[in-house]
Amino acid sequence: MANFNLTSSKASAFILMGIPGLEAAHIWIAIPFCVCYTIGLFGNFMVLFIVGKEQSLHKPMYLLLCFLALTDIGMSSSVIPKTLCILWFNLKDITVGGCLTQMFFLHIAIVMQSAVLGAMAFDRFVAISNPLRYTAILTNARVANLGLVCLIRAVLLVLPMPLLLSRLPFCDNRIIPHTYCEHIAVAKISCGDTTVNRTYGLVMALAVTGLDLTLIALSYGLIIRAVIRISSKKAHQKALNTCTAHLCVILVSYTSCLFSFLTQRFSQSISSQAHVTFANVYLLVPSMFNPVIYGAKTKELRAKLGKYICRR
Repeated sequence: MANFNLTSSKASAFILMGIPGLEAAHIWIAIPFCVCYTIGLFGNFMVLFIVGKEQSLHKPMYLLLCFLALTDIGMSSSVIPKTLCILWFNLKDITVGGCLTQMFFLHIAIVMQSAVLGAMAFDRFVAISNPLRYTAILTNARVANLGLVCLIRAVLLVLPMPLLLSRLPFCDNRIIPHTYCEHIAVAKISCGDTTVNRTYGLVMALAVTGLDLTLIALSYGLIIRAVIRISSKKAHQKALNTCTAHLCVILVSYTSCLFSFLTQRFSQSISSQAHVTFANVYLLVPSMFNPVIYGAKTKELRAKLGKYICRR
């Protein structure tokens, strides 16, 4: 991507300003960012380690959980290391190629996370409505293929974003008022017509979120119908408990995602400091809380984690 044809100043870099208006507090803001990032990395790598080591966890549900952990790691790691360099060391320059590459991998992780959450909803539907055929319907091979399809979808949808940006002219203003190369933030500093970029970004975001949320809503509608048909109240509770962790993750991920997306594009009353701060929080909070939620709500995973802690 370093060779993308920018019509002005190919060799010059963009400048990421960090959090505009809060420059004096950058050092202190970086501390909670670093703590959250470290906790998120530790939690997600722990999930990957435990599922990888324990043969009894080599099941579709836990394979999907590993996919979620990888997307969480990808989302935060594509942005936070550079953000910490800006906040702590004032290293604000980023090459054009580096900026477009960061944008590419960040948005792939975001689209992948949405797809994985949809796949996890379908997994819960099959587990509750067809428990006896669950392992036959959702084999590990099928889940792996589903993950590959989600990745291909993400690449195909995200690739036009940096390609379209590479065609825009960037004149004297190369300052991005952000901590990372967010698509709209980069488009806004162009001196050319960004209508196509803005339209594509909006349509893609709404299409991806709309499709995956529709799949999730449909899955849970069918789950509720299946639960209603169960006569035992104990079975009701057991079935719904299997969905608790997934529902909590959806709430954490989609609430922060939609708020960041909508305020970035439509709200003029929210300050740039709030925009940028929340955009970083959106990348940190799901990554930090998702392994905690699944560790607390999934009995089998919690037991394996306890075994390793006690062994240490």
